Amino acid sequence: MSTYRLQPLSGYAAFPGPLVLVIMDGIGIGKRDESDGVFLANTPVLDALFQEPLYTQLRAHGTAVGQPSDADMGNSEVGHNALGAGRVFDQGAKLVNESIASKRLFGGTAWKKAMTRAQAGGTMHFIGLLSDGNVHSNIQQLLGLIQQCAEENVKRVRVHVLTDGRDVGERTALGYIATLEDALKACSVSGCDYRIGSGGGRMNVTMDRYEANWKIVERGWKTHVLGEGRTFSSAAEAVQTYYDEDPKVNDQFLGEFVIVEKGKPIGTIEDGDAVVFFNFRGDRAIEIARTFEEDEFPYFDRKRRPDVFFAGMMQYDGDKKIPKNFLVEPPLIKGTVSEYLCGSGITSYAVSETQKFGHVTYFWNGNKSGYVNKRLEKFEEVRSDVLPFEQRPWMKAGEITDSMIAAIKSGKYKFLRMNYPNGDMVGHTGIAPAVRIAVEAVDLGLSRLIPVIQAAKGILVVTADHGNADLLFTDIKGKREPHVAHTLNPVPFAISDYSGANAFQLTSISHPGLSNVAATLVNLLGFEKPDEYDPSLISLG
Repeated sequence: MSTYRLQPLSGYAAFPGPLVLVIMDGIGIGKRDESDGVFLANTPVLDALFQEPLYTQLRAHGTAVGQPSDADMGNSEVGHNALGAGRVFDQGAKLVNESIASKRLFGGTAWKKAMTRAQAGGTMHFIGLLSDGNVHSNIQQLLGLIQQCAEENVKRVRVHVLTDGRDVGERTALGYIATLEDALKACSVSGCDYRIGSGGGRMNVTMDRYEANWKIVERGWKTHVLGEGRTFSSAAEAVQTYYDEDPKVNDQFLGEFVIVEKGKPIGTIEDGDAVVFFNFRGDRAIEIARTFEEDEFPYFDRKRRPDVFFAGMMQYDGDKKIPKNFLVEPPLIKGTVSEYLCGSGITSYAVSETQKFGHVTYFWNGNKSGYVNKRLEKFEEVRSDVLPFEQRPWMKAGEITDSMIAAIKSGKYKFLRMNYPNGDMVGHTGIAPAVRIAVEAVDLGLSRLIPVIQAAKGILVVTADHGNADLLFTDIKGKREPHVAHTLNPVPFAISDYSGANAFQLTSISHPGLSNVAATLVNLLGFEKPDEYDPSLISLG
């Protein structure tokens, strides 16, 4: 722990209260017009914060958060990694791209073990999100894996597709399926059999996170492994049928589908097969990985658990070693803010509801679950509702605020952090009235927090991890289409110092980003930033 001890900041005067960081998930800085859900919402508190002397905007996408290019949107994983680590690490999308392009992935132990199964007569299965959103996965990476299977003379491949509609357009699944079908057809020569075996919408099948709803994972297990579910002759037929039955359904909420031929599923997972979950992001991959790997499994009846070689695209939890086998090494993030604060004896508290709880713990701590020092830290999870979030766009903002207020008033913690999920989770629905209410719920929460921080003579820092609610729609060929993905917009950053102990001022940093926040927090707590951290956004006047 002493390795991460911080040094005192020269000229700093201690303040009596806490430092409170509020991360407004998905609340970016948009065009301030009718397309901007943040601008349209009634936000008197945010409006005032945006006028603070210590206010600026931060880059939260692209290379500023370790993505391959500045055309790539930010997301909660890379955003919280940057916030908690104080510098930029190459992230999953970039690491996997480079590993496939260099062929390094195919020389690794996990890939070779998968090929041993497949070349011995087993089926090679790929499960994951089918889109180019570059948040959880990228279809081009999947196509690279499939092409390698063909080059290594794998005879039988099955792909189990999860439709997106969240990080890409609401109804784009048919285009991605067509691209995949073309690639599979091109490889189905000389006795090879490459086909889609099953699928469903990502929010309905397989991709649960933080144990919010194991029914989603159970539905995926039944669909992909057991071949149980609604049957169709092709993935395209399945998607089109769901579209026809409900003209408003979004790809992320499509029902499950099992592809059959002569009445039998063509893609069940059997003993001797190999399975790769090709998402690179961890939060929505952990539960399905556990379902394949764990001997003791109380969450649902798996009915049968085939003897397969299972690997993730990456290792999704470095602490718990989930999964045991993986194709690409994840970024090795050491020296997080939490490690430095624990090493310096600073007490801390983190809270959010289930949907973003892991963001202020797992992702914040460099993709590691659990405490750095349980004696100094406390994590509190407020259980999320299991329903479409547009039905209750306020989500658990009130309860999260209650927990934070209680933690501040306890006087036990010097640094407290929280995440309001509303702007992101409701932003993904693309339903404008709900998005506005979601943003207003965050503003209301801030209005309750600020007097408590003021009374404690503390400091408030408000920012976001990426944009989402700041773009409600886009115009495509003269037609207004709901925008449900993250944005490339900057995010706000504001400091309100109610202690009066120090005269901080903004520094001049070219293109500041989320990775500059960690050093700023360290300075606000009275310490010099670690040498490896990106520069602070403030200095002592």
